[in-house]
Amino acid sequence: MSDGRSDQGEKPISDRADTARLQWQAEMPELSDRLDAMVILGRLNEASHLVLTEKFAPIFKDAGLKQGEFDVLATLVRSGPPYKLMPTDLYKSTMMSSGGMTARLDRLEKAGHIERCPHPGDRRALMVCLTQQGKSLIKAMMPDYVDCQTQLTAGLTAEERETLAGLLDKFLNNIR
Repeated sequence: MSDGRSDQGEKPISDRADTARLQWQAEMPELSDRLDAMVILGRLNEASHLVLTEKFAPIFKDAGLKQGEFDVLATLVRSGPPYKLMPTDLYKSTMMSSGGMTARLDRLEKAGHIERCPHPGDRRALMVCLTQQGKSLIKAMMPDYVDCQTQLTAGLTAEERETLAGLLDKFLNNIR
């Protein structure tokens, strides 16, 4: 397989997912017709890892944030004025646990990016309020973040991007 092709002269092996498929086909041929999901999920996992750890990480690092902290601040900014959300709304929007959210909010508050403010309708509740510093930071980061996303998808046509987005939406709706 040194030439990047399987022993049978099939299409070139393009990635680890293809390699895993070929190895499983050799080891357990009875699974051969059911390995497409493994390839899809392997590629989604690799893409996610590459995007978050290699492509976006420098943008977050330059701003002194971790990816999850960026997600919290960006969610507050995109929510629009008055840039305040309940912690439960934040953790639902960022797909994380309430415990993980508390730790992130603590770090963001310590850095001066958010404040915990009283809820206007419930004296027992607190809201997460974006500070001007946090808002300015995210708005300054967004052009680089969007440019990076654009570069990452530049190999696809507009139609392919739309198709991929639609297929991923369908996939996620099926597993939620």
